[in-house]
Amino acid sequence: MIRGQLYYGFDKSLFDLRTQARHLLAEFNTHIKPDDRAGQIRVMRALFGPGVKHLTDDEMPFIEPPFRCDYGHNIRFGKNVYMNFNTTILDCAPVHIGDRVLFGPNCSVYTAEHPLSPTVRSGTAGPEFARPITIGNDCWLGGNVVVVSSVNVGDGCTVGAGSVVTRDLPAMSLAVGNPARVKRVLEEDKAVAEGIASGEVKREDVEDPRWVGLKR
Repeated sequence: MIRGQLYYGFDKSLFDLRTQARHLLAEFNTHIKPDDRAGQIRVMRALFGPGVKHLTDDEMPFIEPPFRCDYGHNIRFGKNVYMNFNTTILDCAPVHIGDRVLFGPNCSVYTAEHPLSPTVRSGTAGPEFARPITIGNDCWLGGNVVVVSSVNVGDGCTVGAGSVVTRDLPAMSLAVGNPARVKRVLEEDKAVAEGIASGEVKREDVEDPRWVGLKR
């Protein structure tokens, strides 16, 4: 499955893994109190497994419930990721999310695909396949953004609300639309970001309209 080969989604071993994830998601989405950060982290570590093993508790993602995914363990998180309400990740192939990525509400990340032939597709009896997705460091996906399989979103990208990302986006792009198209490359912002990364510029000292983007 994660190698991009055809697989059957209702194979018992895969079905059992998804069921295990559903139990953890039910606990995360409905049973843990909003102020129980320790409980959230406990469930996220069980759900995402190796994808968050490298993170300290302070670096763990902050996810607003409800959150949905297929397996969980195919998602690798960078530091300090934020996901707003109703984020959905179909992680049938690896999904790599960089450091400090922000997701607006109702964002969806889809690695799964189905054959175009309806005869081959064959409902729940047919095969499917999946391809990986990478979202680089410091990206911001506005509300209702969809990212489809095989896409690489470069570091520092901003994707406008309602956009559908169907192809790779170069680093520091501002992209909007369906399909998402690059409107401009944020070269000036890149210089400020490099200054912050090097320590020459402090985030709290940056008061610049270039840092005010699209609405979530």
